[in-house]
Amino acid sequence: MVLTKTFTLNTGAKIPQLALGTWQATDEECYNSVIYALKAGYRHIDTAALYKNEVPVGRAVRESGVPREEIFVTTKLYETQHRYAKDALDASLEKLGLDYVDLYLMHWPVSQVAEPTKEDPWAAKVTEDGKKALDPDWDFVKTWALMQDLLKSGKAKAIGVSNFSINNIEQLLAAETTTIIPAANQCECHPLLPQTELIEYCKSKGIVFEAYCPMGAGNSSLLTNDTIKSIADKYGVSTGEVMLNWAFKRDYVVLPKSSNPSRIVKNGEAFDLKEEDFNKISELSKTLGEFRLVKREDVYPFPIFQ
Repeated sequence: MVLTKTFTLNTGAKIPQLALGTWQATDEECYNSVIYALKAGYRHIDTAALYKNEVPVGRAVRESGVPREEIFVTTKLYETQHRYAKDALDASLEKLGLDYVDLYLMHWPVSQVAEPTKEDPWAAKVTEDGKKALDPDWDFVKTWALMQDLLKSGKAKAIGVSNFSINNIEQLLAAETTTIIPAANQCECHPLLPQTELIEYCKSKGIVFEAYCPMGAGNSSLLTNDTIKSIADKYGVSTGEVMLNWAFKRDYVVLPKSSNPSRIVKNGEAFDLKEEDFNKISELSKTLGEFRLVKREDVYPFPIFQ
């Protein structure tokens, strides 16, 4: 059985701790992964306009046989959509084939200039140096003001942010236009980027923290780390499962991604990670140093990770 624990958002809605991430999956992989996950007991699916897979995600949700009201669906506002939050949400819902999403996140705290193409109406303008063009007359406070209005339509049951630092959130909460505290903040988080201060800060504000890249990403060194491997051998599980259970024990939403049916199931299974092993993993960032995998050099500089 996969983990079925939930947390309560500041809206009163329940959000499942275990979620399926869908970043960097082909349409077929994405559709099949969502179907596998929902059949295995997952009830939280995470996508984004940026991922360009809302169509297969929505089709899988609709064709899974699981009642819509039992599935928590998250999607996200792309950087070029910041001035057009209402239109962006409508576009995402049309691709998903759904009447609403349970959570709508501002994907990044930076606005980019759109340069529509025939294939992509939300394509980002690229500067001569190959970077994304930032919108100098817009900031995430203005974006949040627009997102707050989305709740009135019922098309988004809750709104939140992603990749926001403590300073970003404090700036947002201090703004005169802010009347709603974000329901969630989704950020990179794993043993080499534990985000302890940010997690505690979010908790103090009633903001649910969500961890993407909980096992690192790609060929992350975490997957072959000696400490994690020795703990995995002790429990007869994979290093990825050890890191996921470390995250489960830290009490926030966790978003593992896989297209392998058996791995999807294994990723969702919780086991009793002993305190001594939990602490060994928690110490890794102190001995090896913190390391961020998702850096977004294409849009630097912008007010994030500070």
